[in-house]
Amino acid sequence: MRKLAVVMIALLGLVFLVGCGGDEADDRSSSPGALDASAPAPAVAPGFREGAPSKESPAPSDSSTRKEVITGSVDITADDPIAAAGTVVDRVAALNGRVDSRTEQPGTDKRVARAVLSVRVPADKTDAFITDLGDAGTVTEISTNRDDVTMQWQDLDARINALRASVDRLKALIAGANNTADLIAAEEALSSRQGELDSLTAQKRSLDDQVALSTLTITLTAEKKQAPGEPDSFWDGIVSGWNSLVDWLGDAVVFAGKAVPWLGLFALLGAVLYAAVRVVRRKPRSHTAKETAGAHSAGDDQTEQP
Repeated sequence: MRKLAVVMIALLGLVFLVGCGGDEADDRSSSPGALDASAPAPAVAPGFREGAPSKESPAPSDSSTRKEVITGSVDITADDPIAAAGTVVDRVAALNGRVDSRTEQPGTDKRVARAVLSVRVPADKTDAFITDLGDAGTVTEISTNRDDVTMQWQDLDARINALRASVDRLKALIAGANNTADLIAAEEALSSRQGELDSLTAQKRSLDDQVALSTLTITLTAEKKQAPGEPDSFWDGIVSGWNSLVDWLGDAVVFAGKAVPWLGLFALLGAVLYAAVRVVRRKPRSHTAKETAGAHSAGDDQTEQP
């Protein structure tokens, strides 16, 4: 019996060991981390492929899509600013640009010649245009500024596209309207959207013009030279000073001649005022004299009574 019991215990232990081994094998085969070489690789969701940029990585920048507004100013010194301004205008026309404003001031004995131009040239040719301005005279100062308006341009473009789609849908609703109330409501909405679309389109058109053509202010002036007849020696200085003194005296005599009528008027007004003051002062004195005389006469009467 003991031998039979030992054999039974041994058989039970063997069965138990075999069952545990099978369970571990099943667990390993069914675990999520287990890989089967014969099984196909799991599909990768779009947007999460290997090598795709993460959300934290910055968006790639493309310089070709940037929108810039270029403005600047150029100061030029030339012997003949008027003729130099004509040369600049010809070069602007050759680049298919335009001149928005042009101001010319010929030189005189007291001021130098001067010309101011506000020109618009293609943005991609701005640097070459400024470099070529050295042929018109001596460039003394250059100042340019590039303002990035890419975000503003993209915002306008997106809003315009959205409004265009909304306008198209409203037109379709108007075409299929079944009653007057729906038709009126759709037409009112269409009028509002169309007005906003026209405004944004005008803004984008203006921005496109600023981006396509840079704005430059060009100032051309002549060198300040000694005016003709200005003294350049000691004797000439004495002569110039004497002439200035004579001119001043002449101007003083003319001024005195202009002032004489006014002096006569002031003298007449002063005489009238003086006479009026004398009259006002005499009246109190006459009253005082009369009162004094009356007092003396009363005193004499009192003296004679005793």
